[in-house]
Amino acid sequence: MKTTVKRTLLPLLAVCLLHAVYSLDFTAFAPGLSDAFSSLADKNAGVASFYSLLIPAGGRAEGLGTAYAGIADDTSFFDYNPAASALLKNTELSLFHNAWIADSALETLAGTIRLGHVGLGSQIKVFYVPFTEYDYLGSRVAKSYYSETVGTLNASYHFFPGYTFKGIAAGINFKTAWRAIPDYTDKLTGALISGSGRAQSALALMADVGLMMQFNVFKFYHARDPNVTVGISFINVGAAFTGFGSASGVTLDNPLPTAMTIGASWRIIKPLTFAFGFQQPFNMFNIKAYQMWTLNAGVIVHITSFVSALGGFQIKGAHPRFTLGGEFEIKRVRFTVSYTLDLTSSLNPVNRFSLSAKINFGDRGRAHIQERIDTLYNEGLEQFACGNFSEAITIWKEALALDPHFSPVKNGIKSAERQLQFDQNIHDAQLFD
Repeated sequence: MKTTVKRTLLPLLAVCLLHAVYSLDFTAFAPGLSDAFSSLADKNAGVASFYSLLIPAGGRAEGLGTAYAGIADDTSFFDYNPAASALLKNTELSLFHNAWIADSALETLAGTIRLGHVGLGSQIKVFYVPFTEYDYLGSRVAKSYYSETVGTLNASYHFFPGYTFKGIAAGINFKTAWRAIPDYTDKLTGALISGSGRAQSALALMADVGLMMQFNVFKFYHARDPNVTVGISFINVGAAFTGFGSASGVTLDNPLPTAMTIGASWRIIKPLTFAFGFQQPFNMFNIKAYQMWTLNAGVIVHITSFVSALGGFQIKGAHPRFTLGGEFEIKRVRFTVSYTLDLTSSLNPVNRFSLSAKINFGDRGRAHIQERIDTLYNEGLEQFACGNFSEAITIWKEALALDPHFSPVKNGIKSAERQLQFDQNIHDAQLFD
């Protein structure tokens, strides 16, 4: 009964707290913040196309200030590190909504599944802005939407998994994006020019690649999961093309927002996880026209297994971004709500709100298999302690068939075999005498 009450009241309290934070007006502090970081102004800002690729979908990644390449532990990973799908515990389906600036918004649907050591996933993102055209008399002559749609297919693999060192995961995203510009009118006749928008629309083809490693460092709590994750990724490597249907033909568009990202996360104690990130953009067409680096930091406070608080900070050029958020789980659905004071998207400070809902479809029986391995391992230890080394080996080999990388079982089998060999040597010596 107490657990049910906690699962009901704590999420409600988290929502009330987030609403109170969102109701506050932090924009009064914005001018001072911008002045403090003015020396980091980026002279090459705004030179890339498909900037919607850099808009966070929302969810846990945004709540951590987008310091996510080195933690990437849910379906938010697509925009940060494609290697993560091979390490996720559960099959997940997520919906994201991020209310951006000037009536624009980003909607995202993402899903992922893990089959053994293989991770697979897909994502579709749609960024849209209302587009309205007026004539010289102020009358509306055209109304539509400017949009950028990105489709992603993901695959990753977990190499050398182990008990102490968890191995290396490597992954890749294949991405296609389409920038849709609506048709506009002829200034003289006022009639829509068919194909005028398509001629300025663009198609982008790109890929992301990434690596992740997990291990234990300065771990001050007991748990099987590693407490440190390190990741590196190269995102949006490719090119965009425009001019479809125009007389001049298809040409290269502006460079994509390509970048290298390095990230790490550290769970120092069970209730507290820190995340850090560094990103260096680069221009694939002109290496000297690279943009300013980005620094990110975030923290997760695990209040209970189903309620967490999030905080994040990002500095990109002269414009910082602060995020506060919270997560709560009801049944198998985890909701994430984030408030962001964003100075990176506009000349004026912007209060933004993002929402996400993640559905957990389970781990495909992996937890049950691990429980069976633990049971067999303990049974083998009991037989070993009683001197029944052959029986211990038989039991441990059954466990090893379920997980060939479970090193405690391997070490147990080696110890039992050495004991058997030792006993055999003693027996042979007695026969000789």
